[in-house]
Amino acid sequence: MRFILILLAGFYISCNSSQKTIENVTTVTKDPDPVTYASTITQDDLKKHLYVYASDEFEGRETGKPGQKKAVDYIKSYYENINVPAVKSDGDYLQKVPLEIAQVPEGTITLNGSDYGLGDDVLTFSEAVGDYVELTYVGFGIEEGTYSDYTTIDVKDKLVLIKAGEPKDADGNYVLSGTKEKSAWGNMSEGVGKKSSLAYEKGAKGVLYYDTDNFGRYKRYFTYMSNNKSGQMSLKDSSPSQILVMLNKKSVADIKADIETDDTPKTIAVNIKFDVKSSSTEIDSENVAAIIKGSEKPDEYVIVSSHLDHIGMTADGQINNGADDDGSGTVALLEIAEAFKKASDAGNGPKRSIVLLHVTGEEKGLLGSQYYTDIEPLLPLNQTVANLNIDMIGRIDPDRNGDRNYIYLIGSDKLSTELHNLSEEINSKYAQLELDYKYNDENDPNRFYYRSDHYNFAKNNIPIIFYFNGTHEDYHRPGDTPDKINYDLLENRTRLIFHTAWEVANRENKVIVDKPAK
Repeated sequence: MRFILILLAGFYISCNSSQKTIENVTTVTKDPDPVTYASTITQDDLKKHLYVYASDEFEGRETGKPGQKKAVDYIKSYYENINVPAVKSDGDYLQKVPLEIAQVPEGTITLNGSDYGLGDDVLTFSEAVGDYVELTYVGFGIEEGTYSDYTTIDVKDKLVLIKAGEPKDADGNYVLSGTKEKSAWGNMSEGVGKKSSLAYEKGAKGVLYYDTDNFGRYKRYFTYMSNNKSGQMSLKDSSPSQILVMLNKKSVADIKADIETDDTPKTIAVNIKFDVKSSSTEIDSENVAAIIKGSEKPDEYVIVSSHLDHIGMTADGQINNGADDDGSGTVALLEIAEAFKKASDAGNGPKRSIVLLHVTGEEKGLLGSQYYTDIEPLLPLNQTVANLNIDMIGRIDPDRNGDRNYIYLIGSDKLSTELHNLSEEINSKYAQLELDYKYNDENDPNRFYYRSDHYNFAKNNIPIIFYFNGTHEDYHRPGDTPDKINYDLLENRTRLIFHTAWEVANRENKVIVDKPAK
């Protein structure tokens, strides 16, 4: 810790000239030019931050580990130093996020006389105990509008079998959309959560979920955790107590061999036994939240976010520094905060409040942002105008063809046409980046829209933009170090986000949500 404090002191001394700028800017302009403040976001300052934040001393910033605590201290100390206050009225920058880690479960699942050990043909990530002689098959397990797989069947206190996908009509169109486009019920990332949650809401004790597309992905995750003797992290007391078991073709055949062709809900006689045990350990972690109060509409909020954690160290002791993921987003947020602070000190502060939100546990499942939106919003969600989320903006996607001066934008048009158009206009006026929407496609197999913290805001009907440079060969590897960051790009991308936040915060009306979350 001593070394960290020395590094912090050195950084603040090196930034002394910028601190003087904050103190000395006192002239109020009639029509403030945001370029004046955007220009204070510099390569040099971003680099100074990142060489500390993504150093070996921070040990990869794994959620709940000492390195993550050092990251939190660095962020908090910086806001204190530039006099940007905490969101919480008591002056505490930290929002405690109670987490727990369930150890990899062990045991067997018996399906009509066939015993399966976990990890090959059956998967579950939590404890499952009990005997069942009856199973309720609900087909796709969907209920939306006039369509329901639950109309003729009651699942209260039952074990439920659901299959992935969604129904099609005789013309090959999906029933829910009436087109060739899947709904959220049918996509890989959302389907299992929506369907199992619906079954639980209807009283099901447990869910068996048949999904050949997702099974391999879950199996790799299970194998990784088993080999590293790690567990699944979640919000404390938020994990469903109900059973959720993933099945592949081999295991599902023991209880319903014709599941591929039969969509009709029915009750099935079975002999199923769960004998799977696990244990949990509590984890201490926190978000960091600071605010620059709006001058005219302080109770409307523009949240600019990034995640402060990374994946820690490898089994053989190598450090995953996470300079791009998401050190780049973190230092961008610090520089954006300073630019808005300078504007505020000059009497040109934003009309709406700017919230600087650094969330924990992103790498463990978007946990810090989920806690903020679903459990303890520090500020009302219905007064949150937009979320601009930054996750990896310091590198170049090696698979991309085109100008290096680009940024991938994801989600800008999902909820608000107005936000999307505003974003385009601001870029054209100030940054002239190539805005690449490759990963914004609904059919993108990477599903990045669902894989960073903005999604927890979007699902609450808050318009979002996700800024992202794409993955690269050092993604989630020890090679993600500060020397590989393109600091000119990081500067330009950060300035774009500042300008966009400035416009959203200062326009007369809130951006309109014209495409409500599904």
